[in-house]
Amino acid sequence: MTEHEHVRVAVIGSGFGGLGAAVRLRREGVTDFVVLERADSVGGTWRDNSYPGCACDVPSHLYSFSFAPNPDWPRTFSGQEHIRAYLEHVTDVFRLRSHLRFNSEVKMMTWDAERLRWVIETSSGTLTADVVVSATGPLSDPKVPDVPGLDSFPGKVFHSARWDHDYDLRGKRVAMVGTGASAIQIVPSIQPDVAKLTVFQRTPPWVMPRVDRAISGAERWLHRQLPFTSQARRGLLWGLRELQVQAFTKRPNELGIVEQLAKRNMGRAIKDPELRAKLTPSYRIGCKRILLSSTYYPALAQPNVDVVASGLSEVRGSTVVAADGTEAEVDVIVFGTGFHVTDMPIADRVVGAEGKTLAEAWQSGMKSLRGATAAGFPNWMTIIGPNTGLGNSSMILMIESQLNYMADYVRQLEVLGGPAALDARPGAVDAWNHRVQERMKRTVWNTGGCTSWYLDDNGVNTTIWPGTTTEFRGATRRVDLGEYDLLRPPPEPGTAPKRRTKKTVEASA
Repeated sequence: MTEHEHVRVAVIGSGFGGLGAAVRLRREGVTDFVVLERADSVGGTWRDNSYPGCACDVPSHLYSFSFAPNPDWPRTFSGQEHIRAYLEHVTDVFRLRSHLRFNSEVKMMTWDAERLRWVIETSSGTLTADVVVSATGPLSDPKVPDVPGLDSFPGKVFHSARWDHDYDLRGKRVAMVGTGASAIQIVPSIQPDVAKLTVFQRTPPWVMPRVDRAISGAERWLHRQLPFTSQARRGLLWGLRELQVQAFTKRPNELGIVEQLAKRNMGRAIKDPELRAKLTPSYRIGCKRILLSSTYYPALAQPNVDVVASGLSEVRGSTVVAADGTEAEVDVIVFGTGFHVTDMPIADRVVGAEGKTLAEAWQSGMKSLRGATAAGFPNWMTIIGPNTGLGNSSMILMIESQLNYMADYVRQLEVLGGPAALDARPGAVDAWNHRVQERMKRTVWNTGGCTSWYLDDNGVNTTIWPGTTTEFRGATRRVDLGEYDLLRPPPEPGTAPKRRTKKTVEASA
């Protein structure tokens, strides 16, 4: 076999998950690692999503690493440019530049059973790694629906995550397809400048006010001088969200009060009864992500905006046609139609111990052990894996929990010594997934009466974590070797490595 550069750990992606993994590896004393990034800079989804109005719907002090507090957040809810700058800052402060490999898109990762390592083919060359940490994230590959006639549209077409900043929307007739988290930020940002804005809405979202404000200079000074005040602020934000979890996971009917508040919020801006009817959801609040905006409804009420309560079904030249037959002449089509979440493209590029891709292994639905490892894919783990998403709090909390698990995983390999690999036992994966799905049955995401991107094609919620962030942190604090088979190199070249039983793993440890 041709010899390639070899590293202890290869991290895929340089968003929050990838940079967090890099920081944690350095803290664990692991410096033999690379971070493979397909773009030319760090930032992940906060680099790719630069559409007008792009901002976070989680408060700034909670949407940041606990080990890298930022006392200088300018607003209570950060804009995209502030979050991207924060990630650049983290990269520099923790000296990660030397580990970064830009313009290195992963084309294929194949498990080498004889040498117990991953062979990683990238757009910039091939390397091998003992361990792969996939931090590509669920919001990295845009999803554009297959609309008949779209290829023949004479105007401009782009997805919200691939915004064309060179194209001037002023005076244009724009079709906004989708009413999710991106669309409700885009609509009020472009509405004052466009000639006509037609919003294609398949399902209306529940929208609550976004209480955003500038953080005063005095507050920032206080956080710089007395860091515990910033920690207290973060702790308060975290605690309030932990208290909300019960309503989402065990008592969805309690969310009816929140629905009334959301309706009042709509009523203040939308006076037209017909438009209000279009914008009122028929499902329980929280079933789809609750969106935050104080400008979305006022923008929809403007005379140059039409809301079509139907999805886009066809394009005829410059005419866009909704499923209900509504037509509009437009110059631009903007898709705010989300991402490949339950069918992540990276899964097609990971070939495991049995010669199957991760996509094939997950054909009937994504499932992993503790949101991190998959049976048949030794020494491979993912950050923000199946059932690690949140509906009401900060994903950085979940990422940091998974970093704890990753760190202990690497420690266990060191303790085991020599060439070794851990492969999640199918029974352990199934048992974990069964517990998660049993808990999911009572949640608002499964009982609220909606169809959301949380659900896969089989109607199974493979995305959301049905508990508190505290529970997840406890479940991922350390690796249980009893949930893994230990692999050692085969005694002779060309033979398959022997799997060891639970007792053998425990004895080796």
